[in-house]
Amino acid sequence: MRKANNVSLVTTCEATDFRQAQSVVVIGDEVTNITVPGLLLEAAIQVDNTRYLLFLTDDVIFEESLTIVLIDIRQGVKEIVRIGQMWATGIFENLSISTEQVRFRFLGEGEWVVEISSAPRLRLPFFSDPAGVQRAPGWQKYITLAYMK
Repeated sequence: MRKANNVSLVTTCEATDFRQAQSVVVIGDEVTNITVPGLLLEAAIQVDNTRYLLFLTDDVIFEESLTIVLIDIRQGVKEIVRIGQMWATGIFENLSISTEQVRFRFLGEGEWVVEISSAPRLRLPFFSDPAGVQRAPGWQKYITLAYMK
């Protein structure tokens, strides 16, 4: 994995009271047909030749959440995970990337650790994620999250 400095967003739909902003992903000079929830691109990580991990926020004061999106340039959005709590302010910082993991700070004193699998893995709903993490219901996941205090 490595940081991808050639990724950007083009906002297609502003946030409303009931929905996050929507943006299209741009890689290099190519506008993809991939729409993701979020307004600001905090960081982009190239996982492999076709997959990118995007860290997105909406620039909402006093209730910031972080949206983590795994995309495949051929298949679109693979998974979306959100970190956040009501009335909590989070600042995305201290990003570090290794071959197996991405680490960062957001909400609290601890460090978040993200691992990406090449194939879907078994997910046990309600027991697999740390507090403050939301994702769509289902039995599979690509993104594994841990919170280290």
